[in-house]
Amino acid sequence: MLTHSTRRWLAGLGVAGAFVAASASPAVAEEPSNEVFLYANNALIASGGEAKAVTLQAFTEALPENFTITVDRAAVADFAEVTLTDALPGCSEAGSVITCTLKGADTIDYVLDLTVKAKDSASVGKKGDLTLTLAAKDRANVTTKSTIEVGEGVDLKADETLEVSGAPGSTLKAPLRVANVGDKPTNGAVLLITSTPGIATSRHSNCSYLQAFGTNFAQCSYDQKIEPGAVLQLDSSSTLKIAADAWAPGLQYGSGWWFADGDWAEFLADFPIPVDQWEKGTGAELTLVPAPSAQAHRLRQTDKDSSNNATAILATVTGSQGADAAATGAEVSGAVGKTVNAKVGFVNNGPAMINSYSPDELVTTAEITIPAGATAVKAPEECVPVKDGEEFGGYGEPGARLYFCEWYETLHKGDSAVFEFGLRIDKLAGAPGAVHLRHFNLDGNGSTVADLDSKNDTAAFVIKGAANGGDGGTGGGDGGTLPITGQSTGLIAGLGALLLAAGVGGYLVAKRRRTRFVA
Repeated sequence: MLTHSTRRWLAGLGVAGAFVAASASPAVAEEPSNEVFLYANNALIASGGEAKAVTLQAFTEALPENFTITVDRAAVADFAEVTLTDALPGCSEAGSVITCTLKGADTIDYVLDLTVKAKDSASVGKKGDLTLTLAAKDRANVTTKSTIEVGEGVDLKADETLEVSGAPGSTLKAPLRVANVGDKPTNGAVLLITSTPGIATSRHSNCSYLQAFGTNFAQCSYDQKIEPGAVLQLDSSSTLKIAADAWAPGLQYGSGWWFADGDWAEFLADFPIPVDQWEKGTGAELTLVPAPSAQAHRLRQTDKDSSNNATAILATVTGSQGADAAATGAEVSGAVGKTVNAKVGFVNNGPAMINSYSPDELVTTAEITIPAGATAVKAPEECVPVKDGEEFGGYGEPGARLYFCEWYETLHKGDSAVFEFGLRIDKLAGAPGAVHLRHFNLDGNGSTVADLDSKNDTAAFVIKGAANGGDGGTGGGDGGTLPITGQSTGLIAGLGALLLAAGVGGYLVAKRRRTRFVA
């Protein structure tokens, strides 16, 4: 259902917050914590069905220099085969136990990937736990469990693509279809629709909605059985709306993924946002109705594989609509030796949205030069130092003269990207700094999309002496501070891209791809 890398991100984000909350407190010891928090997802399998992934994650400030992972398969040995997904040096098997001797410095992203497959003789309802233990010298063992359960196998299939076309603001029919190509009726189904910010689904009482990670999510539940051989589709009230401020011409992407009830519960268990944070829909229920017979005949020809559960949604946006991103500089004042805050960045003057990270749309970044006579003692997490045309150091690292700053949230008309620097004033004389915008198009071909007005792509960044010897203060572009909108977190942006690119959503571009600085 999900690739190993997708599951790693989901599992990691789903429990990383709990680990951080547990380990962070006002009274933090100076020495790094040795505490390790282990997590492994559960797996629902079926006899004759595909293999599932179990990923072991370890959350800690620093893994031990040398440690051992053991996987005890005894409780599942009579109904499931559990193997290492990748051949790892230092791993061996003895009876029902897998033992891996690993080095902390070589362990990145995750600890261990396991492949779990039901035996042909597995009985529906059988359940047991994998026991996974981390052991290291001078530390207490840490253990977690992964529940493996045998479910009843069914086989759903969806159309490969749904192509629609319309101008910004238009509403389009979206008759997503599903067929039961297995030999058992389903106990209902769940449809997950994800999309780029430029398209949204219609609202219904049996659906819930979420906007997160730069992605629109909708989940719709159906209790009705889908009999073997039946082909159903969403009723005529199912629509997709192209955002009024979508870039045109352009493309928006999405995906509709059908889940059996047990698979959906498994997916939600790894999803990083709790169910109660989804917004319940209103209005008429979205129902499943019989699909036209010609389409039903075509859909019945398939093999049993969950990779056929998703429909890629391709929305072509017609017309002509772009956007103007304008640089916003700052004029700050303060006395020598004082530290002042300066907010610079850019604003979207519209009419189209920008920085939604869809192809053929404007993605704007900022090259920020610190004024001479000042030192950046604090830099935003979205900004990385640049020297001789190359990034160096880390994001948020102070002390540089030139920064390359990225913004990961969609900006609609009137929204601003704000980068706040803490500047120590060393002297009042010197050349002013600047904010210079750079524009990208993440279509994978290196082409660019034109900004509607290039004349406002540069703004001054100036320091002046404090009036009457004052202590200084903050400054914003054009005489005021900028409104701050949204969150800018690389990890969140990364997950949105990963979900969509992996097939859960349908992005054909990786949102978190670095827009490298070019001098």
